[in-house]
Amino acid sequence: MTTSDEVTAQTREVSRLRSLRRPPNPLFYWADRLSKASLSAYGLLGYIFLYAPILLMIIFSFNAGRSTAQMTGASLRWYQAMLEDGQLILAMWNSLFIASLSALISTILGTLAALAMERYRFWGKLGVDALLYLPIIIPDIAMAIMLLIFFNLSGLGFEPWRFTLFGLRFAIPYSVIIGHVAFNISFVTVIVRARLAQMDTTLEEAAQDLYVNSWQTFRKVTLPMLMPGILGGALLAFTLSLDDFVITFFTSGAGFNTLPTYIFGMIKRGVTPKINAISTVMLVGSLLLVLGSLLIRRKDGAVKVPIDPGDWL
Repeated sequence: MTTSDEVTAQTREVSRLRSLRRPPNPLFYWADRLSKASLSAYGLLGYIFLYAPILLMIIFSFNAGRSTAQMTGASLRWYQAMLEDGQLILAMWNSLFIASLSALISTILGTLAALAMERYRFWGKLGVDALLYLPIIIPDIAMAIMLLIFFNLSGLGFEPWRFTLFGLRFAIPYSVIIGHVAFNISFVTVIVRARLAQMDTTLEEAAQDLYVNSWQTFRKVTLPMLMPGILGGALLAFTLSLDDFVITFFTSGAGFNTLPTYIFGMIKRGVTPKINAISTVMLVGSLLLVLGSLLIRRKDGAVKVPIDPGDWL
């Protein structure tokens, strides 16, 4: 039998098998289509339930009237009122300073903790690991109460730190900064450890083969490769600190406000579109920070290792 005859025989056999195949049941086809459409509709309704209130908040921040339920016209009146509120501006600067300082301290301590947990073995490592995850697991209210009890028993932290920056006078309690650092360290550590786990140690070993000491290897190779994780953790810590209300409320004492606590006080006096405008600005700022954190973490973090040992000096 020639090759063409074999091909013809195989084609006939395939045609015969196809003719024996049962036609698809239309009932199963439409049931599959209906299940996929139902799942898509359920997901769409879930997104609408979650994000429709946020969209309405943004829309009513441009309302010309005082109502937060009836649109009477478009205006930037409440954004102008927000900028003219001196107490609000002070609360915003308090939030920015606390978020910046706590993010800086948390990033340094969290990075060191991540390096220790990922690269070294020591006694009590499992307990330290569990302790680092504790602020992520427990509710904010529980941690806030624990911090409040600690500051009351120790007598530390509630004294304000008074200083002047850019012509503004600040009086920020140490307790707020300590509380924000306490819960931010865990988030930074988790992100930096994830980056360390993905890193290739070949470049570090190559640097050591070039007779480079440990500090130069860390500065020239490890730190640049680790930088996307460090920056991502810093931005996340800044965002969490900027938006925090519960821990700030319990550890700030009387007469001190950050932006979230100031908004809470405004709500008790009545809801106006001014609160919508403030919340919209905070929402946009938080989204930009989170987006920046995600973009930084997605970077490859490629490092150019100097070939000439003299370049390490």
